[in-house]
Amino acid sequence: MSTQAINPSHREFIMKGGKSKADSRKADSKLAVKKKGKNVKDPNKPKRPPSAFFVFMEQFRKEYKEKHPKNKSVATVGKAAGDKWKSLSEKEKAPYIAKAEQRKEDYNRQMEAYDKKMEGGGDEEESDKSKSEVNDDEEDGSGEEEEDDE
Repeated sequence: MSTQAINPSHREFIMKGGKSKADSRKADSKLAVKKKGKNVKDPNKPKRPPSAFFVFMEQFRKEYKEKHPKNKSVATVGKAAGDKWKSLSEKEKAPYIAKAEQRKEDYNRQMEAYDKKMEGGGDEEESDKSKSEVNDDEEDGSGEEEEDDE
C-alpha cells in the first residue's frame, strides 16, 4: 500500500500503532454480545407493584381519555396526571396510597412463594407428580432387582 493512498489523518494513527475504526467496531460488537445474556429475566417472577402515583394513573388515564378522545399523546396525559397528582391533598391521595400498600403486600407474598420455588420447594403439583414417577420407577426397579438377585 502506498502512502499516498492513506488519508493523512489516518497515517498518524497507523504509525503510532493505534487501533483503526474497524478494530473498535469489533470490540463494541463483542461487548454487545456479552451484555445480551447478562440480563435474562424470568417470566415467572412477579412484577413489582405500582407506586401510589401509578395506581392513580390507572384511573386518571380512563377519565382523561373519556374527556379527550382525540388526544393520542402519552406525554400530554402524563403531564396532566402529574399536575393533578401534585394538586391533590394527602386526604385525596390516601385511597391510592392504601391500594399501593395492599399491592405491595400481595407482591411480597408472591415473592416469598417465588423464592421458595426457586430454592427448590417447587409447586405442590410438580412435587406430587415427581414423587409418583419416582415411586413407579422404584416399584418397577425393585421388582427387577429382586429377580436379578435370586
